[in-house]
Amino acid sequence: MSAHNHDHHGHGHDDHGHGHEAGAHGSLKDYAIGFMLSVILTAIPFYLVMTKAFDKSSTTAAVILAFAAVQVVVHMVYFLHMNGKIEGGWSLLATMFTLVLLVIVLAGSIWVMYHMNVNMMPSMGTDVHNMRDMQ
Repeated sequence: MSAHNHDHHGHGHDDHGHGHEAGAHGSLKDYAIGFMLSVILTAIPFYLVMTKAFDKSSTTAAVILAFAAVQVVVHMVYFLHMNGKIEGGWSLLATMFTLVLLVIVLAGSIWVMYHMNVNMMPSMGTDVHNMRDMQ
């Protein structure tokens, strides 16, 4: 009798809060679209860096950050199946939290790389030239 009551309350093995709403899981088409978008959103910044398409490195960094942000959204929609309808809006809250973390990580990474470049020792780039002159 207790097993019946247990399943009656919705705590059975098969019903464990996995979001069984219609469309909660993507189709093969959705995964293929997400994969193709991910490949394109990776290839374009790679091409821009390899061909030095922009004169300023700050422009290149801004474009790469924009592509990275779009790629995160693509992953959230096509692979994590996040939208405002599932789980009573908790998915939207998780999306907002992810975006805040994304901004913090990207801005922090740019800040660290900029300061590492500015604070490099002046002799670090000229050691190779000095060694050639000595020989």
